[in-house]
Amino acid sequence: MIDRRTFGKAVGLGTGAAAVSMAGFQTSATAATTATAPGAGFGTIKQVKAGVLDIGYAEAGPAHGPVVLLLHGWPYDIHSFVDVAPILAEQGYRVIVPYLRGHGSTRFLSRRTPRTAEQSAVALDIVALMDALKIEKAVLAGFDWGSRTADIIAALWPERVKSLVSTSGYVITNRKAQLEPALPAVEHNWWYQWYFATERGRKTMENEKERIALCRYVWTLVSPNWNFDDATFERTAEAFKNPDYAAVVLFNYRWRIGLVESEHRYDRYEKLLAAQPPIAVPTITLDPALDPFTPAGDGSTYRDHFTGPYEHRTIADIGHNLPQEAPAVFARAVIDADHLHR
Repeated sequence: MIDRRTFGKAVGLGTGAAAVSMAGFQTSATAATTATAPGAGFGTIKQVKAGVLDIGYAEAGPAHGPVVLLLHGWPYDIHSFVDVAPILAEQGYRVIVPYLRGHGSTRFLSRRTPRTAEQSAVALDIVALMDALKIEKAVLAGFDWGSRTADIIAALWPERVKSLVSTSGYVITNRKAQLEPALPAVEHNWWYQWYFATERGRKTMENEKERIALCRYVWTLVSPNWNFDDATFERTAEAFKNPDYAAVVLFNYRWRIGLVESEHRYDRYEKLLAAQPPIAVPTITLDPALDPFTPAGDGSTYRDHFTGPYEHRTIADIGHNLPQEAPAVFARAVIDADHLHR
């Protein structure tokens, strides 16, 4: 739900080139708040066969509106955008919010498909989803795994991306750089990555009750100001009961630090991504100030990766799950990114 304080933050950040008036946006945001009660979820989840998956997704807004794809991270699901989607729908966007591989109702079509999760594999899932839904081009917006996925599509298939909102900036994984040790405080923040590399971590992730408890603990660490209730977490935790969840998550984090190798079908994409390709589509980057993974600042550490129209925003008092903690702020960024001049 979007309260007056949260919407005020969105107004304060609305400095981009937006085609909608602020007055019009505020009216729509108020209407969306009324229609979406606290704790409410999406309606019927749709399914579509795309690539190697049967992808579950939520949809809101007019069927023929300009498309926005909202991409979640770990350990989250589509409900990170449950209050963002109605705002954008009220503005006339067709909003698509898919479960990533291993989450929610998304399933692999074949038992023989390896349950891998290279960064390019997840990105290709979303390209396949766009193809299946006959979406030629969309605004892509995400955080965590979702930011990485959106960044990759924008870098490798820019013709499919109208504009981009990337929380935490340029997050395409550089596996070579990952082989080098980081500062102790940085390594500490990634404790679960190292935990997943162990047999103890594997056993925890393969036990449904224990992995759900771990995910809840991560929420409290990475969003210190977010006072979510049991119902909010439990709604998302249903997505962690997917039979492929443990395999996908473990592979993703082990792959990043070189403990497992890519499937050969993804080698050519990973070779391209290893070069850290630039992103030329219009982009707004967001840094949540309380996110332990991204030192908040002016975005200068990754600015050179974005070569097209660009804005950066640092969001005060907000943690890692930015779209759910500050939905109006995130929605404002999507709308502004859509109107950045190429």
